Amino acid sequence: MPATKLPNLVLGIDGGATNTAAVLADANTGATVGRSEAGPSNIQAVGVTAALKELNSAVAGAFRAARLTRAQVGAAVLGLAGVDLNEGVEVIRGWADIVQLSKKLKVANDATLLFAAGTPDGWGLAVIAGTGSIAFTRDAEGKTGRAGGWGYLLGDEGSAFRLGLLGLRAACRAADGIGDTSSLLPAFLEKLESNDPREFIPTVYRGSWDKAYIAGLAPVVLEAAAGGDRVALGIVEQETHELARTAAGAVAAGGLSRDGVPIALAGGLVLRSEFYRSRFLKELGTCGVTPGPVGLVDDPVVGAVVLARKLLSEREA
Repeated sequence: MPATKLPNLVLGIDGGATNTAAVLADANTGATVGRSEAGPSNIQAVGVTAALKELNSAVAGAFRAARLTRAQVGAAVLGLAGVDLNEGVEVIRGWADIVQLSKKLKVANDATLLFAAGTPDGWGLAVIAGTGSIAFTRDAEGKTGRAGGWGYLLGDEGSAFRLGLLGLRAACRAADGIGDTSSLLPAFLEKLESNDPREFIPTVYRGSWDKAYIAGLAPVVLEAAAGGDRVALGIVEQETHELARTAAGAVAAGGLSRDGVPIALAGGLVLRSEFYRSRFLKELGTCGVTPGPVGLVDDPVVGAVVLARKLLSEREA
């Protein structure tokens, strides 16, 4: 446990289904002092034990990067996927108490960080489309709304996993001579390093093509769609529309105006593919939401640092 205190430092953490980033920053300037990354810390996806292990690893790594002995910081904000349920928040708070992270602590869903990092005034619509997908809203008074975030079995429409999965399904149907001919089948077989589509079965169900790997196949679908493949383009059109419906649902749930809503986007799918992002924003219009300023948040942990500094100043006021 930390034996000393570093009241002039704050800690920001962004944890999701892919990785966890922790940043130690100067409380006065926000300048990064130390940064580290670890594995996934979504307790719903990897379990409590694994999630806490990665959180601890990320925090320890940030102190090592800063060449500082681990200590209690002035304030800490954790934006974590999978903590929407009260028991999730309590689990994280319990761990934070044990390791003496900070006396001034806030635990929230990772989408909360996007408002701080990606909208002009800290409110609007935040959409994450990476391995999974979710949409949150926050108005100027702090009222929130949400849609999506059901996980890969129940939802995650418009996510990289959905693109990869639907692409694989289309390739299997094509292999059976049932679905439309598509360049997806040879493209996925090349990834498999096989000429036999039946090899998809053991590779997916018993092999290395797990959820993260399937999400990593999304660029194959996007490339095929951009090249004019009708099957791949149909998947992209379907999923951008579903992601837009999710976002519009969050806007309705939060009671935000549908005209000129500030938008913060995060997640590898919408950040790395302008093709996908532009189609999503266009589909938002068909769902009745007119985008205002759009911020691309490549590093959501920046938002955690912003909120930690704000938390420190508010509590001291």
